[in-house]
Amino acid sequence: MNAKQIHDNPTAEELRAFTEEMATCRVTEFDNVNVQTQVTSRSTGSTYLVTDDPSVTDGRTMSREEYERIARMQDEYIARQEMVVIDGYIGNVEDFRTRARLSIERANANVAGMQQKLYYEAGANPADPDVQIVYTPNLAARGYPDDRVIAVDLENGVTRVLNSDYFGESKKGGLRMWNKIVYDRGGLALHAGCKSVPVDGGEKVFLIIGLSGTGKTTTTFTTQNDSLPVQDDFVALMPGGTVYASEDGCFAKTFSLDPDFEPNIYNAVVKPTSYLENVYQDERRRVNFFEETYTKNGRAVFSLADLARSKDARELSRVDYLLILNWNENIVPSVARLTQAQAAAYFMLGETTGTSAGGKAEEGKFLRVPGTNPFFPLRHGLQGNRFLELLGSHPIEVFLMNTGRVGGKADDERSKKVKIPHSSAIVRAIAEQSIKWDEDGTFGYQVATEVPGVEDPELLAPRRLYERQGRLDEYDALTERFKRERAETLAKYPDLTDDIVRAVS
Repeated sequence: MNAKQIHDNPTAEELRAFTEEMATCRVTEFDNVNVQTQVTSRSTGSTYLVTDDPSVTDGRTMSREEYERIARMQDEYIARQEMVVIDGYIGNVEDFRTRARLSIERANANVAGMQQKLYYEAGANPADPDVQIVYTPNLAARGYPDDRVIAVDLENGVTRVLNSDYFGESKKGGLRMWNKIVYDRGGLALHAGCKSVPVDGGEKVFLIIGLSGTGKTTTTFTTQNDSLPVQDDFVALMPGGTVYASEDGCFAKTFSLDPDFEPNIYNAVVKPTSYLENVYQDERRRVNFFEETYTKNGRAVFSLADLARSKDARELSRVDYLLILNWNENIVPSVARLTQAQAAAYFMLGETTGTSAGGKAEEGKFLRVPGTNPFFPLRHGLQGNRFLELLGSHPIEVFLMNTGRVGGKADDERSKKVKIPHSSAIVRAIAEQSIKWDEDGTFGYQVATEVPGVEDPELLAPRRLYERQGRLDEYDALTERFKRERAETLAKYPDLTDDIVRAVS
């Protein structure tokens, strides 16, 4: 890289000092740094895969000729800038990890500081990277949505980011390419947390799949039986149920962060070494995690070492359980047990209500995102088929969990919230195999009739709530709509096997 000046792998202390020089940086009451960005969420509409064959992906594409033009423009700009280079690894298993590099303007040093916390250490004299993110937050890409572009060159392992100062584009830049690497090795990168729950002298390993804001991090870090979090956001699931970690830290949403419900996350977020992004603070440096004046998508990055307790993925046994989180607001039960084909179907449906993590285009809207993974760069049907293959290679029980509401939205007094203690009780009961199940004649999965710690049967079987309130016509209409839309959604992916498509019919 040709630049005016290169700061090659500065220390954490140097990156903190660079960050404090930023006009948009403030120091909080916790003595950590809090940067306000212009871009407050991921820029899906500005993200393009570089290829001359658009059939290889379900996402937007740009030609290689156009990519080369973008690359030249960015390289010419970099030649006049001070840049920071951060090297590290995605993953911590020697024969599986991926060498990664971030190059970013010093003017946005907070991104470098945050990324350094997520990479596993590269050590002295790092080798050339397998994947690179070249990041110029202050260079506009005229003619692209919001004058912003994220160009993903999978063939050469390079992502170029122009005109976004949101840290998520750095994090995603590496993990998006890692998705392809894991797939080529026979596995699947899952947008999932991972935890180990002790049971009867052993452990049960959980993977928790979900879109940002649906409770994935909360479910991962909430404690059951002295459980230990392993990974917050992305894992590689391989044949035979082996799981690999990707990051040495967490990029956690902070909106409504409550120490009473999420003490592990809270205690890590308020450490002086954490980085905050778009979190509200007043003129006295006091932080308010419940204030949404600027955005609900406030974030924090902290290292796994900042948690009171965690477990290394290298110490895990095989995966036992997989939870697919669905932030629903009507008829999805708080937990349902799925067959393997149903699991692949609901994995592909990726149903949830969008949050601020996806920007205004997604917040509050009902979404279907295959695999709940916005970062899979190939055709989505491929990940659905691979998911079913992996379930067939090792016995993993899969559950659909509603972390939202039943009976209506929050402003509907007839509705009920599935609260964090409810979800936590369900996770514990799954690990202890203490749930009583019954067949659901409508959707074909199994619903819980009894869960220790969940006293409200209407959370387990929403039909009961609709029936008691004289709303069965509404329930039946929603049922018919969901069945029709689910079948139509799966039919959009021609790669999917017939048994996956039929699983929701």
